[in-house]
Amino acid sequence: MASKRVRLAQRRRSAGFSQEKLAEHLGVERTTVVRWETAKADPQPWLRPKLASALKVTADELHALLEDIVVVEAEPSERLNYALAHPSSADLVAVAYLHERVRKLDESYDGAPSTALLGPAGQVHGQIGYLREHATNSRVRKALYEVEAESATFVGQLVWDVSQRRDHGGPVVYLDEAVHAARQARDPGAESYAVLRKSYVALYGEKDPVKGVMLAQEAVEVAKLASPSLMGLSLLHVAEGYAMVGDVQRCEDALKKAEAQFERISPDDVAAEYYTLNEYNRLAGSCYLFLGLPDRAEPILRNTVSALAPKKKSQAIALGNLTLSLIHQRKLEEAAETMHRTIDAVELTRGGGGLNLAFAAGRELREWRTEAWVQDINDRLLALMAAI
Repeated sequence: MASKRVRLAQRRRSAGFSQEKLAEHLGVERTTVVRWETAKADPQPWLRPKLASALKVTADELHALLEDIVVVEAEPSERLNYALAHPSSADLVAVAYLHERVRKLDESYDGAPSTALLGPAGQVHGQIGYLREHATNSRVRKALYEVEAESATFVGQLVWDVSQRRDHGGPVVYLDEAVHAARQARDPGAESYAVLRKSYVALYGEKDPVKGVMLAQEAVEVAKLASPSLMGLSLLHVAEGYAMVGDVQRCEDALKKAEAQFERISPDDVAAEYYTLNEYNRLAGSCYLFLGLPDRAEPILRNTVSALAPKKKSQAIALGNLTLSLIHQRKLEEAAETMHRTIDAVELTRGGGGLNLAFAAGRELREWRTEAWVQDINDRLLALMAAI
């Protein structure tokens, strides 16, 4: 699975540059241009005017070229093609190929817009369901249920992202599919993660912290059978739900229980990648922000923003929360700088969480709306809204 900026490469060639010549013109390495065109990196802000001039495009046109990312899939294997034509013949090799495609799409999540991933992910999910419906071998059917739980959770996540977290029903349909498939496969880890994703929709989409806590607590109970990492992650969202309703004691109790899970994680915990110290700090900072304690949230979020640099969508959320903590403390100069970083990250990822927080921070700045620096931020937010 690879991401490419096809139109950016076409524009470079039309402007008469090879990758090497463009790199020389801009004073960068050829590998830097390669990384731009494969969507593994973005041009630094100070290089963009020079790049736009070299490509003979406006700043807005360059932005559109950088946003146009295509996810390129490998050709399907002969075994999978045969299985799709003769679904009752599906075997574990075909299932493994589909699982690998889901895994690679998931690995692309932090580096590619969800809009670019939704089509390929939906296609794979449909193929998995089709083969599972027609599978005659019980082992193959169980393996397909396992992969279906993973793909349905991922598609639900993408659908919610693409809707900018406005569509709450669509994602839950996929997440319910994931729960059902995980139960059929007897996979409590996959079930717990799908239920946890449903709690995200309740907490951040429906703005229903009571329902969100209930779902996150359900995820905790299911995860007890499978993964301390998922228990910890679920407890963090229990804590955030309590923070949303202002219950300091229960929030901090849940945070302590979540922190205790770090001692229980073993190398065999397949969900360990989801539950890291950075994720703990990101959610803890968010909790203190909800509790009206921005001075406690700020230092936690500052450390988290730097540590989350490789995870652009998570970093955008941390930046948005850091901006809010600075605004609430009236540290306006720092808030303005961080707000621009938040918008930069959201422009790159189009992640729903970061986008919502950017607009929330923009609303918090209404008190200073006549200031030039706030007008600059509002102009960027309007441009961001127009591009959605």
